[in-house]
Amino acid sequence: MTPALFFLVATEENPAPPGAEIAALRASDGTLLRCACWRGEAGRAGTVAILPGRSEFIEKYFETITDLTRRGFAVAALDWRGQGGSQRELSDPRKGHIDDFSLYRRDLDALFEHLNDQNLPRPWYALAHSMAGAILLDAVADGETRFTRGVLSAPMVGLYGLPSQTTAQFAVRALNLFGLGGAYLPGSKGHAPSLFDPFPGNPLTSDPERYQRCAASLIAGPDLALGAPTTAWAAAAFRLMRRFADPEFGLAIACPLLFINAGADSIVSPPVAEELASRIRGASSITIPGARHEILFEQDRYRSQFWAAFDAFIPAAA
Repeated sequence: MTPALFFLVATEENPAPPGAEIAALRASDGTLLRCACWRGEAGRAGTVAILPGRSEFIEKYFETITDLTRRGFAVAALDWRGQGGSQRELSDPRKGHIDDFSLYRRDLDALFEHLNDQNLPRPWYALAHSMAGAILLDAVADGETRFTRGVLSAPMVGLYGLPSQTTAQFAVRALNLFGLGGAYLPGSKGHAPSLFDPFPGNPLTSDPERYQRCAASLIAGPDLALGAPTTAWAAAAFRLMRRFADPEFGLAIACPLLFINAGADSIVSPPVAEELASRIRGASSITIPGARHEILFEQDRYRSQFWAAFDAFIPAAA
């Protein structure tokens, strides 16, 4: 557990939206998870659950939370196990680790239970970024119906520049089988968070102010920081992406989904996401030209396109 479990880290550049209700949730296996809720204007439009990407944390979404509450939504933001203010998986808290992505489903179940216990207004919508997009897809493909609609921002359904992942998958699987699952992924930067890299050339955003704001949150709250993934995390991610590549995947998904892809993404593959969306009944896809991976932390000209698509897709959006 990290000391950030029971509070939010606010800075002058990144103030917390007023009215936060912070809770420590307990998943079915006992893992403690940090969650924060905002009721907005009594949630007249329903509730949006913010599901962050790998290494992200609730504080990073303060601006997005404000955008949503202004639209009349209540908001619930979750830190997945192993990151943010939630309980870490290994003794080295900087390792981004998971043995299998199915474990994140326990976190989702704990969130649903909390939404219900707190009587947060329905309908419930999901806003899932990158890794969380993969988790959400996996859940709805297995029959999860508690979200009325889902918006997937740059979902991690395929990696950029790896049209054939066979070699990488084999290497990661072998290292995992040889007992190196808890080690940092070979070739990674280990414990150093990517947000501490210099802004020029970063693959996340072209907006220097938002980039520095997120980095400042980690300086103010170092317990929120996460480094590179472990070999086991990478092996689990590859397993899930192989599932998405199955031509039969998603044929029974009943939850309407909107894929919003970043045209200049160099982390995940927009063409793979577009192709997957075309196979899912009730799914649609748009790509924002020029945007980098973290669309919600991009320049306003990209963010405005994201919100236009969101507002058109979520019926209750103002």
